[in-house]
Amino acid sequence: MSDVIDAAEADRALKAKHRAMWALGDYPAVATEMIATLGPILVDSCDVLPGDRVLDVAAGTGNAAIPAALAGADVVACDLTPELLDTGRRQAERAGAKLEWRQADAEALPFPDGEFDRVLSCVGVMFAPHHQASADELVRVCRPGGTIGLLSWTPEGFIGQMFATMKPYAAPPPPGAQPPPLWGSPDHVRSLLGDRVTDVAARRQTVRIDRFPTPEAFRDYFKSKYGPTIAVYKGIAEDPEMVAALDRDLADLAQRHDQGTKTTVMDWEYLLLTARKRI
Repeated sequence: MSDVIDAAEADRALKAKHRAMWALGDYPAVATEMIATLGPILVDSCDVLPGDRVLDVAAGTGNAAIPAALAGADVVACDLTPELLDTGRRQAERAGAKLEWRQADAEALPFPDGEFDRVLSCVGVMFAPHHQASADELVRVCRPGGTIGLLSWTPEGFIGQMFATMKPYAAPPPPGAQPPPLWGSPDHVRSLLGDRVTDVAARRQTVRIDRFPTPEAFRDYFKSKYGPTIAVYKGIAEDPEMVAALDRDLADLAQRHDQGTKTTVMDWEYLLLTARKRI
């Protein structure tokens, strides 16, 4: 019994750490300035229609939820971090979108079985630490015949490589936690969803990032605004040599991916995967 209690307490502590991490910096700015186009792409790929009941899991500020609501769907946006939901509410109001916002853990969604016609996540659920638990919840809350749509950074793409670059500088993950970019592997996602889904369609695409004048400008932006990067730097703040090494490694990563001439231009790869829940 004590082992069960210890595991539950460890999970609560881990989720609290995740909530705090995503509240660091300014993720809403990252979502708006870097990847605003991705939510509408996911919504279109899932054929969201007026009247559909839609759940956006790990919604952040509503990158997919707000476009789904503007398409006429009945939308619930849920996320572990309430600060992101607060920003999402304000953004939705400015856009004229009406939807429900709920704080929720992707690994334990507070919704009935088969509640939604479309269950989406745009670079969100991939960051929940226990992949199978999250996948089970995505399937559970989707109605039979409904659509599950996921957009995730690939391991081989820029963001996947950024996490690989930061890994040597970060604290070891807790037992059982899996790397987020695995959700960008079609085989991994198929194994998570299993035979509970049919009509799986997966394709790799890219989003162009061209707002940074230099690789160093990219690094400094993520150091100040992106929660996972900020958290890694906080962990090594007392070691100037490690900070300098990570500074170099992140700038070098951006340099290797740079396709620009006068400014830094990068194409960040993601996996767009849709599936239908088996009837």
